[in-house]
Amino acid sequence: MVTLKGEHVYLRALEPEDLDFIHEVENDESIWELSNTQTPYSKFLIKQYLEQAHLDIYEAKQLRLVISDYNENTIGLIDVFDFEFQNRKAGIGILITNAAKRAQGLGSEALSLLVNYCFTQLQLHQVYCNISEDNTASLKLFTKQGFQNVGLKKDWNFVNGTYKNEFLLQLINS
Repeated sequence: MVTLKGEHVYLRALEPEDLDFIHEVENDESIWELSNTQTPYSKFLIKQYLEQAHLDIYEAKQLRLVISDYNENTIGLIDVFDFEFQNRKAGIGILITNAAKRAQGLGSEALSLLVNYCFTQLQLHQVYCNISEDNTASLKLFTKQGFQNVGLKKDWNFVNGTYKNEFLLQLINS
């Protein structure tokens, strides 16, 4: 049985009440490198995005979920993107926005829930992620979940006046 509830966290759909949270996340320049963001987002645009968040993943080709704990604290976001049902693959990204909640296993639990959902409910053959070479925390998180490093993309992203390498990791459903 597929569940999006773990021992310490659960994954939930975006709600209109998440407007301020999403606005804050999308406009946090310190994490723009992770999402390849280059410009701020207005509340108007984010509100429009939230109004479309109900679209089926087969139509939208993406799914963004909120990571919450059982005290109803919003911990972060986890995404399925570039969903390709024909090829049975998608990208995954995760962000624990609450720094105090990092390195406690909550991101690992959320990632495990999402991977299980992708393989069982969406019937994907594989999921992948792109991680900057210097993002050791994310590399550790994904490899702990069984993702394999399958390549290094040299000079892949231009960040703060310098090129950075990026790893491609994938997990194939056996």
